Amino acid sequence: MKRLIPSPPLSIALFAVWLLLNQSLHPGTLLLAAVFAVAVPILTKGLRPATVQMRHPWLAIRLAAVVVYDLGASAFVVARLLLTRRTPDIHAHFVRVPLELRDPNALAVLAMIFCLTPGTAWGEISFDRSVLLVHLFHLDDEPAFIAYVKQRYERPLMEIFET
Repeated sequence: MKRLIPSPPLSIALFAVWLLLNQSLHPGTLLLAAVFAVAVPILTKGLRPATVQMRHPWLAIRLAAVVVYDLGASAFVVARLLLTRRTPDIHAHFVRVPLELRDPNALAVLAMIFCLTPGTAWGEISFDRSVLLVHLFHLDDEPAFIAYVKQRYERPLMEIFET
């Protein structure tokens, strides 16, 4: 069964997305959704960095809640800065964040967090995965930001994926 469906969550998601995109439960649509749900994970298996070994699912749920909160708070801060400050008063910066995190899946989640958060952008990661370059729309305190990233995102991701 694992050979036929190497990633059940991906297969389920593909099946559901195909049905939603087509807005139909016609037998032909169901059959094509099933074909995609089986074929795409098999064809893309080599593109996935590693199998996910999530050790603390409740911590993952808590991290997701933290990220959702941070997305809202960041959107509010960026909107406030855009509406109340002049361009010279906004201090955009690139920050190098030293990382202990090495798991490719955890790094992918961290990349998604930064790419989704208003006012931040994942710049690059060093070849040895020890330093992350992040662009910030506005920064007042670089050491505080680094500590924030390490405590709020890196530590939970390490617990979820690496311990």
